[in-house]
Amino acid sequence: MIVGIGLDITEVFRFHRSVERPRVLERLFAAEERDAPIERLAGRFAAKEALAKALGAPLGLVWTDVSVLSAESGQPYFVFSGSVQRRLDELGVDNVFLSITHDAGVAAAMVVCEKLDG
Repeated sequence: MIVGIGLDITEVFRFHRSVERPRVLERLFAAEERDAPIERLAGRFAAKEALAKALGAPLGLVWTDVSVLSAESGQPYFVFSGSVQRRLDELGVDNVFLSITHDAGVAAAMVVCEKLDG
């Protein structure tokens, strides 16, 4: 059963301007996420926004309690902790699916949260 779906689009240029401010990168991304080109960071931010929407955008989610990383194949995936893991447990989410794309100056992400029957 689908528990939630989230979609987000981020303009790379606007995102780049916002992360030039002091400590913004540290508030949005865990250390293991920050070593990436700006287009990839914009996609990771879109993924976090899409996840928050899929989880019902509850108050208290901490951006650094979810990391967006890439497998050797390039497929993106999430690593959860803290406030985000608690929300996933509360909703009974068993699987989280993530897709990210970059084109024409935008990064977009879609997230589907699934709860297995039984």
